[in-house]
Amino acid sequence: MHHQDFCAIDFGTSNSAVALPQQQSNSPTKNSLRLVELESGFTSMPTAVFYNVEDETRCYGREAVAAYVDGYDGRLMRSIKSILGSDLMETATEVGHGMSVKYIDVVTAYLRHLKHVAEFQSGERIKRVVMGRPVYFVDGDATRDAKAEAALATAARAVGFTDVAFQFEPIAAALDYESTIDREELVLVADIGGGTSDFSIVRVGPRQREKLDRKSDILANHGIHLAGTDFDFAVNLAAIMPTLGLGSLGPTDQGARRVPSSVYFDLATWHLINTVYAHNRVAELREMTSMYADQVRYRRLMHVVTRRLGHQLAATAESIKIEVSMTGKVEALLDNIEENLVVAFSDVQQTEALNNKIEKIAEAALETARMAGVVPAAISAIYFTGGSTGLASLSNAIAASFPDAKKAAGDRFASVATGLGIYAARLYG
Repeated sequence: MHHQDFCAIDFGTSNSAVALPQQQSNSPTKNSLRLVELESGFTSMPTAVFYNVEDETRCYGREAVAAYVDGYDGRLMRSIKSILGSDLMETATEVGHGMSVKYIDVVTAYLRHLKHVAEFQSGERIKRVVMGRPVYFVDGDATRDAKAEAALATAARAVGFTDVAFQFEPIAAALDYESTIDREELVLVADIGGGTSDFSIVRVGPRQREKLDRKSDILANHGIHLAGTDFDFAVNLAAIMPTLGLGSLGPTDQGARRVPSSVYFDLATWHLINTVYAHNRVAELREMTSMYADQVRYRRLMHVVTRRLGHQLAATAESIKIEVSMTGKVEALLDNIEENLVVAFSDVQQTEALNNKIEKIAEAALETARMAGVVPAAISAIYFTGGSTGLASLSNAIAASFPDAKKAAGDRFASVATGLGIYAARLYG
């Protein structure tokens, strides 16, 4: 019997995960699910591919990000899901040294890697797959949307999947919740990741559970490009960059003007950090010494730039954000910049840094209810998923608009993959 030859893939914008069926020893027919360990100790992996042009190799996930941060010659491809449905799909992009690769082939390479790791861990050939998909790959353009799904299906077949099915990501997230209830409910699925905050209002319940086609159960869907990486950027600017001189003034005899801020914005923007290290940019910064009244801060800035510490600081900003949201305050040691340098950051400061972003995201949740034509009180549960829903101030702000909704959450990084696995077991099991 070949009922173990399937998997479920959550191919996310920022991170991806894979679920496999697992037979329970006491019951040969009952399948439970397990998540594939995609990288040592991790069941979710950044959706990233790095093309190393020095030795013409490819690597994936955290390894890809590390190769890019370490400054290897090549090209890091992230957010590769967003090219689906665009005109870029069939075009080629330069990866360095005159080598180029088609965007759709980047997607295919990443899927092939996920499949290899899953097969290695299950010890079986995997032929059938359920893949997650957003409610709309491309907003308001049905033709392009269909084209995006078709391209993803083609990529999945190219890596050796014979059967390819899709389920909507918010439905997948809700399946986890749906298995726990015994009457029909309306759920707001809040999926807040690194790059986008997506909201869907989904009809769930025992009657819906038996249906394979769930499109009609999504009453509304709405998303904005504001999420975890925007929070990290804001915390970086508020907590870390001032120690390098952001917002500080020039000498009084020159009119005490504020120092130029663009270098700090670039140093806090993940994909622009490496541009600050460019030879001409560093030369320009060296010329700016006289603009700083506080030479200590200027020296720290030059240390960060010449030692290429920008990505480390971005990671520190993310951990400050998490720590503050859990404990209310943090004293972060920045001894990679200077011995015994500590920055203190509190939830009051974090609230100030993130407030307008959090309000916009909470407003998008309310807008989703308006689009569905339902009053906020009709929502019986909010299902939180995605890495950024661990931020209490954010989940509280969203929940505040829905007074009667109970808060539910699965594994922030795995609930979509798990839900897709539940669906795959119904479809193929």
